[in-house]
Amino acid sequence: MSDNVILIRYGELYLKGKNKDYFENILKNNIRKKLADINCKLYFGRGRYVVKDYESADEPIILNRLKHVFGVHSTSVAKRCGYDFDEIAELAISIVPQNGTFRVTSHRSYKKYPLNSLQINMQLGERILQAKPQLTVDLHSPQYVLNVDVRENGDVYLYDDSERCVGGMPYGTGGNGLLLLSGGIDSPVAGYMLAKRGMSLSALHFHSYPYTSQAAKEKAIELARILGEYCPGISLTCISLTEIQETIHKCCKPNYMITLVRRFMMRIAERVANKLNCGCIINGESLGQVASQTLESITVTNAVVNMPVFRPLIGMDKDEIIEIAEKIGTFKISIEPYEDCCTVFLPDYPLIKPTLEKVEEQESKIANYNELIERAIENIETIVL
Repeated sequence: MSDNVILIRYGELYLKGKNKDYFENILKNNIRKKLADINCKLYFGRGRYVVKDYESADEPIILNRLKHVFGVHSTSVAKRCGYDFDEIAELAISIVPQNGTFRVTSHRSYKKYPLNSLQINMQLGERILQAKPQLTVDLHSPQYVLNVDVRENGDVYLYDDSERCVGGMPYGTGGNGLLLLSGGIDSPVAGYMLAKRGMSLSALHFHSYPYTSQAAKEKAIELARILGEYCPGISLTCISLTEIQETIHKCCKPNYMITLVRRFMMRIAERVANKLNCGCIINGESLGQVASQTLESITVTNAVVNMPVFRPLIGMDKDEIIEIAEKIGTFKISIEPYEDCCTVFLPDYPLIKPTLEKVEEQESKIANYNELIERAIENIETIVL
């Protein structure tokens, strides 16, 4: 078994007041599930969670998994000892380097400990200097920082640094949302952003087989799997838009194609969201990025649904979105050259400022509008990830 323990810290849960227990309990449960297949023990204290009694070989696996748990702010690999100060000093001396500059920074959450934080810093620093006279104290820019964490459970933890994790709110505390997952860069990032605020996700993918390939759908499945690292239990629903797009192409003006397709998509998405008990629709639109993402286009699209539509990327530019996509591991999949349904019957000059009146006029040319929606939903496909 490893001599180390892993400290887990949460972030803004401190701000939740009397509701804090609710958020903490969900976070604890998410951590348990993430580490369920690893032989280890979990201790949940006030403000600190600890993973202990694990095999040394599992340490990098545990650290990597904790990076994917929303609500976890940071982790540290630490050494553990008891309250006896001689034991603490002996352990500290074995940890700090032989030479250079150092500082001791203590945090004493157990207020009954006989030494306060400043006294721990001074006395422990003195012991270290006696044992390793080549070292020099530097309180401002030390080469090495020894952190000492005195906890209520009888343990003292010593560590040198911490690793930042994903942060946010515990997954499952922010309601349920339906993510419109295309195959591009933006939509997985949009889902990640809402999941980071605690929202549980279900995903909906529209395809246009045979105009788009099976590989395009597989790409969306793989993106959902990657999101599943952060969003346990995410489901993926696939719906064909082929008949709808063929009908629009046949009945309506070409430059209205994108606008009309997106209104169909939103109507279908609202039906699916209600079926899956989702309280909102999520998409990856960024204002002005393409013709369908102008203010006018978004307004016309929103007009067909009563459910809230969340657009977490609305004020972000492409570079900012790509940076997040690379961080969460979706970027390389998203740029694979398989076209999605939005490229089918793409007009040369799509509308950028549609009006509701003109759009509804074009929609009135589709005599079987509701039948198309019903048939699309009847042929729904649920993908097991």
